Amino acid sequence: MALRAPALAAFALLAAAPACAEPITVDAQRIATFQGARVGEPVDSLVFRGGLELDSTAEDFGGISDIGIFNGTRFVAVIDSGWLLSGQFDYDAESILSGLSAVEITTVTDSAGERPYGWREKDAEALDVIMRDDAPAAIRVGFERITRVLDYTLSANRPVPPARSVAIPGWLSQLRGNETIEALCIAPPASPIAGSTLILTEGAANGSGWAATLLGVEDRGDLALSRTGDLHPTSCAFLPDGDLLVLERGLFMLSFTTRIRRISAEDVHAGAVMDGDILFQASGRDVDNFEGLAVYRHASGETRLAIVSDDNFNSFQRTLLYEFALR
Repeated sequence: MALRAPALAAFALLAAAPACAEPITVDAQRIATFQGARVGEPVDSLVFRGGLELDSTAEDFGGISDIGIFNGTRFVAVIDSGWLLSGQFDYDAESILSGLSAVEITTVTDSAGERPYGWREKDAEALDVIMRDDAPAAIRVGFERITRVLDYTLSANRPVPPARSVAIPGWLSQLRGNETIEALCIAPPASPIAGSTLILTEGAANGSGWAATLLGVEDRGDLALSRTGDLHPTSCAFLPDGDLLVLERGLFMLSFTTRIRRISAEDVHAGAVMDGDILFQASGRDVDNFEGLAVYRHASGETRLAIVSDDNFNSFQRTLLYEFALR
């Protein structure tokens, strides 16, 4: 959730700007340990695979709310001030994340190919990659405040305008504020709801938990994510076997907590109240405002998880990127 609001004059200039990708340089400082674990050592039910602290002189870098990863190393991310970031993960000879390269930034657009005018229309919070015939074809992006879902075609692994609107339930589209769409993920072929899009809200409750919905053909309908503790969902991703991972965030005494829950594939369906086992929970200096989660197959063949933090464009927060594997 972005915490800055540019001036109206800046809005007008940006709205008139063409939607073209701009190369930027992202500096990366390696992080060798997480919660006392070195690379290759366990952290709860995960194995730490390395991390980076990211920074850039580019004015619009930061505020990363979600990320999708495909083809082993390519990534696309959303920035909650209305930008899309794309590029490549770089690894060293030991398959440890070493940096980002070929990074480009481009504006989000509407279905007419125009940049949204107001900051409420730019608040992109959720993203997943749409695969067709085992190849990345598009990205699906969820927005809060002016609640909606848009698809962007991928061309040469980069998102391109214009956007295509995706129908969502009326109760969801009518929600406003920063507690609407926060997480969005598409079920893989092994899932009982293969091809369906799961949407989780950050703070809208429906009596059973955090309100959620499924966009599908035969499995369309509402469901809920159980509330456990004072943590809110910020992202989700499906494992190849169809199990669901949910990233959650809490803020206690000016310190962030992050947690990942694993929910059985059979428990993700319309009418369900989803719950699951805690794979991982952490707080303290190694943790910031983690909002993005992706699952992908590394070049080594290993299934990896990445989490990324949203620094809210604050100097006292950080953009952290960590990689893990399942134990």
